[in-house]
Amino acid sequence: MTITIGDKLPEAAFKEKTADGAVEITTEQLFKGKKVVLFAVPGAFTPTCSLNHLPGYIENRDAILSKGVDDIAVVAVNDWHVMGAWAQQSGGMGKIHFLADWNGAFTKSLGLEADLSAGGLGVRSKRYSMLVDDGVVKSLNVEETPGQATVSGAAAMLEQL
Repeated sequence: MTITIGDKLPEAAFKEKTADGAVEITTEQLFKGKKVVLFAVPGAFTPTCSLNHLPGYIENRDAILSKGVDDIAVVAVNDWHVMGAWAQQSGGMGKIHFLADWNGAFTKSLGLEADLSAGGLGVRSKRYSMLVDDGVVKSLNVEETPGQATVSGAAAMLEQL
């Protein structure tokens, strides 16, 4: 069953690259008592994710935070090495959280997994964005096709804030 507006996020743990290596960050640590924009991509370094989706959130970071948002995070079914490299290459390191859902457990618990095996990617996340307030989903924007980043993009999220 897919998560919906009004649902509480399930408990999960991610890996995030820091200067000291990988650290575990839980949904409680990231979302408890905070308003957070979370967006998901099918894969780090993939064309739509790197050229269209992620840049909008990095470029609009300050505008999003000025709307009362405490934090921004991107999640992908990738390992923390890949997510850390993507953070570095994109210029997003230290600006937003790059969360590795290495085994897809979080993605599957939301019901937002997508089988992209035909494209050589295996089971990944659907492309989406959500506004989460104290662990509760306040808005959810799921793209119909993984090659688009319109309803889940930063501009659309800014309109919702």
